[in-house]
Amino acid sequence: MEGHLERSPYRAKHIPRGELVELLSKSLLYLEVESHWGGGALTSNCKSSFSLLEPHVCSLEPPKKPAQLPTAPNISINVPEPKINGAIIEPNGKRKSSPVAIEGPTEKRAKRDQEDMGIDHSSESSKIKVSAVEADRPRNISPESTVKRSVKPYMRPQGPGDVLTNSKAILLLGAHKSEVFVCAFNPVKPAMLATGSKNGVVNIWNLPNPPADPSHFAEEPGPPLVIDYFAKPEQADPTSLHWNFDGSLLAVGSYDAVLRVCLPSGALYFSNPQHSGPIFTTRFSKSGRWLLTASLDGTACLWDVKGKRLHKQYRCHTNCCLDIDWLNDTTFASCGADQLIHVMRVDADGPIKTFTGHGDEINQIRCNSTGTRIATCSDDMTARIWNVDSIYSPAESIPGLVASDSVVVLDGHKHSVSTVAWCPDTSLSKHPMVATSSFDGTARLWDSVTGDCLKVFMDHKRPLYTLSFSPDGYWLATGSGDGWLHVYNCETKLKKWSWYAGTEKPGVFEIDWQLHGSINRIALALECRQVAVIDVSRIPSLRRLPPQAT
Repeated sequence: MEGHLERSPYRAKHIPRGELVELLSKSLLYLEVESHWGGGALTSNCKSSFSLLEPHVCSLEPPKKPAQLPTAPNISINVPEPKINGAIIEPNGKRKSSPVAIEGPTEKRAKRDQEDMGIDHSSESSKIKVSAVEADRPRNISPESTVKRSVKPYMRPQGPGDVLTNSKAILLLGAHKSEVFVCAFNPVKPAMLATGSKNGVVNIWNLPNPPADPSHFAEEPGPPLVIDYFAKPEQADPTSLHWNFDGSLLAVGSYDAVLRVCLPSGALYFSNPQHSGPIFTTRFSKSGRWLLTASLDGTACLWDVKGKRLHKQYRCHTNCCLDIDWLNDTTFASCGADQLIHVMRVDADGPIKTFTGHGDEINQIRCNSTGTRIATCSDDMTARIWNVDSIYSPAESIPGLVASDSVVVLDGHKHSVSTVAWCPDTSLSKHPMVATSSFDGTARLWDSVTGDCLKVFMDHKRPLYTLSFSPDGYWLATGSGDGWLHVYNCETKLKKWSWYAGTEKPGVFEIDWQLHGSINRIALALECRQVAVIDVSRIPSLRRLPPQAT
């Protein structure tokens, strides 16, 4: 921010991961060649090191280790802070840049320092550890003269947060070799689950159906079908997985800027390198005729799925187009780092409506089921509800639309708002509800009409990366960098169940909830290189009682 990078013409260009380190390495190699080209006895046997910060002087003596300044002894509590794990963003909050220093996905990593998160890390367990050290210190010795001590933190094992849940209700799939960023159930074939990991591999799993006997549990599936034809795996982090309406095609967005559309068999239906920057979002239209992609290059591409070709490229955002969603089969909305929201049609070359109001990058955009409202969330710490039931297009008016630009501001988060979602059940409150998650460590439920905050969920201790309503709208699940999945009842707004991903690489990057007949499952994309599949019907705390007769 201090360097005003948003004003640079190179902001939208894709810089490959590790590019700066590679250039610096080449600089050192050039310095070595420049200093030793003569091939004399001194240069051939030189033991002096090279540095970018000082001139090289050949020497036959090995370099001496620099003297370290003595430090005063002090007491320290060796409690490692959980990492802020990558993420735009994914997505599905976006990873807005490649996770180099911070492991994890775009739409899924914090963009500010941990100290700027506004999260209280002074947990009760930490306070107990401090008290234990204080009590153990001799009374006649000052803290400055005390020898360092460390208190080993409690390492909670992976598993449910309660004692009632049988661990067999959670299948752990471990075929991925790196962090799993994205996951998506096939909408028609409930046994099929697609997952994508940091090394550019997409796995398609054939999950066994839960047994009819509620006392039995599903067996672990066999090896997955592996899709790994990415050209450069080190730059091919999957950012988005989206099935079309009949589950016959899977669109894969990737950090290498290449769109890939695959068949359930793993065969490549078509691919295209039209984008010049990472693809953050892939989204089929409701009919499956069209496919949208949003990219760091600032454009949105509209693809003719049957023709396997680019239909139109919308150069709508000045830098990064972060997310897109369909209002109906011919109209869609996009948001970007330029703080703009555009509504566009497949038969128009430019936006038919543009909304402004956010004060920072817009991370995600979601349209309600009727296509009359748009929800957006931003780094400006707000989410907003936009009324689009009034848009007019010269080519064709959308039925039932009248002029109105009203906006509802959802204000209350203390850090970037990473994810927003509409509750599918509109009967749980007077007006439709919207949920948001933030890097401030909280999730919130809102009245989308009045803007009132209905509930603040404060159970997480680290930034939230993802949230998902159950398809029936009765439950809300949240996932965070602290390793926890929490499930809340949207009617009572109480936490009902939790699951912990483990202490080592704990992040929960994406949640997909499947409800297909009697099958009720949650898939989790995890930083620990695993995929968790939770059989909700086997979780005692999440069993819904049938409505009582009146």
